[in-house]
Amino acid sequence: MSNVESLVGEWLPLPDVAGILNIPITRVHSLIDERALAAVRIGERNIRSVPAAFIQDGHIVDSLKGTIVVLADAGYSDEDLIVWLFTEDESLRGRPIDALREGRKTEIRRRAQTLAW
Repeated sequence: MSNVESLVGEWLPLPDVAGILNIPITRVHSLIDERALAAVRIGERNIRSVPAAFIQDGHIVDSLKGTIVVLADAGYSDEDLIVWLFTEDESLRGRPIDALREGRKTEIRRRAQTLAW
């Protein structure tokens, strides 16, 4: 199991994401291309999957897309940005993804922007 796999814990294969969001699988691929979601290949079967924490109450976490765009613009790959979002940060009292899920996007976006410098 890779570091990113164990760090995230719960993953959703793309067909499951489509089912939860009630959209066609092709739309899930578009959301990844548009940087609204990030996905990596995990497991023995090397299946493209999305961290389950990216979905909240049947929707993509509200401020996720902007944060992914900022991190991608800073040169982060999907795997790198997922690791950043799921790594504990003592100054945050948790992980960036948890802060985003709690609606604390300004703080996380500001931290992400500093990574680009």
